Amino acid sequence: MTGEKKEKRTAWYAWPFVALWKLVAGIVTATGRLVAVILGLVLMIVGVVASLTIVGAIVGIPLLILGFLLIVRGLF
Repeated sequence: MTGEKKEKRTAWYAWPFVALWKLVAGIVTATGRLVAVILGLVLMIVGVVASLTIVGAIVGIPLLILGFLLIVRGLF
């Protein structure tokens, strides 16, 4: 039994959050920490600017969240 990896199951309701975190982790791995923080800051700014209109909020709020997660993942 040594050396075997246990597969961790994710609950169905937590899957979107796990998928988003894996996407952010993949971006940080591919680009590096500093670039990920800068990219996160740019995405947050674009998200705020896009959210100034009602229609743009549909795209702006997820961009804002993705940018924030990139910054958090890049710093920690």
